[in-house]
Amino acid sequence: MAVDLALPYDPANVFAKILRREIPVAVFYEDDHALAFPDISPQAPIHMLIIPKGAYVSSADFALKASDAEIAGFARAVAQVAEKLGLTTLGYRLISNTGPDAGQEVPHYHVHLLAGEKLSAKLIKENTK
Repeated sequence: MAVDLALPYDPANVFAKILRREIPVAVFYEDDHALAFPDISPQAPIHMLIIPKGAYVSSADFALKASDAEIAGFARAVAQVAEKLGLTTLGYRLISNTGPDAGQEVPHYHVHLLAGEKLSAKLIKENTK
């Protein structure tokens, strides 16, 4: 179901539950600002989800409400995940869907990091969250 950006943050969403450790994931990276783990429906050989630890519905919500430290910390976390995966030379794609027209399904800001093959010019595959 697509995310309604008019609604407030829902603390019952799957990523909030993951952050509270109510739903287990294979944590790939974690710091004070972010958590990264493999997507359960990968769209590329490497498909990580990177989520901020704060309660933000979308990229716009994050950009407008997060502190400077959270924004910088999240950006650094994304770079750290790419570095840890050994992707800084070959490259990777970052995708963040915002709202129903973009296909956002989880009402918690997140970034998809895709890599591990030469990605097509197509922006996303059909089932990317």
